[in-house]
Amino acid sequence: MKNIFSYTILGIALLSAGACSKKLDNYAAPDQTLYGRIIDAGTGENVQSEVSGENGTGTRIQLLELSWSDNPTPLYLATKQDGTYTNTKIFKGHYKIIADGAFVPLVQTGTNPVDKSQTLDIQGGSTEVDFTVEPFLRVKWVGDPVVNANGTITVKFIVTRGTADPNYQLNVTDINLYVNDYPFVGSNANSFDPRYSTRVTYSGTNGNNLLGQTLTFTTTGTLPGQRDWYIRVAARTTYPNLGRPYNYNEVKKVTLP
Repeated sequence: MKNIFSYTILGIALLSAGACSKKLDNYAAPDQTLYGRIIDAGTGENVQSEVSGENGTGTRIQLLELSWSDNPTPLYLATKQDGTYTNTKIFKGHYKIIADGAFVPLVQTGTNPVDKSQTLDIQGGSTEVDFTVEPFLRVKWVGDPVVNANGTITVKFIVTRGTADPNYQLNVTDINLYVNDYPFVGSNANSFDPRYSTRVTYSGTNGNNLLGQTLTFTTTGTLPGQRDWYIRVAARTTYPNLGRPYNYNEVKKVTLP
């Protein structure tokens, strides 16, 4: 009995010592806000995208915290459809910040290297970091959508080049009219309804021949009435990174009677 009691006391002592040896997490919670815009260099307007993150096909914001390492693990922030981003849970620190998306890369290596990333301290509450970019394509509405008697929607729009850099004037491969019953509209599986969306692919230089023309697309199928639908047009080139991202125009709401 005495031995059992001794072993019990020893076990409690060891557990207590282990608990006391643990280091307390004294790091302050992330309380900094980082926000900004992705701006079209040619128009001054926001570059429309889709909700995205580390693995999405829209614009993403990459943070490299240089406070403790010269080769940190990247942190990716999601962006919004309207070309803005906001994150309220950023640690104070010294960061290199880069935006990636359907625009001429801000960081390029090779014979003529380019580095338009931004390096700064995030502290003091809220920090705004905007990026001015050259989108691969610009997609602009022409007039308002038209609701047809057969339950479809017809739209008009124009797709043009957004950059004069010949290295990024690549072949146009897709022009899509996406439809969703929710305001978030894009190429991700849950962001459009394939029953009503119109998607067209082009081979070679065929898609390039449509640039600068007023194009007319009509949704497929018969859209259920007495509800709101959300539509937008997307176009992309052969640019391979980030899952071949699209350029977009603004989301429009269409109410069917």
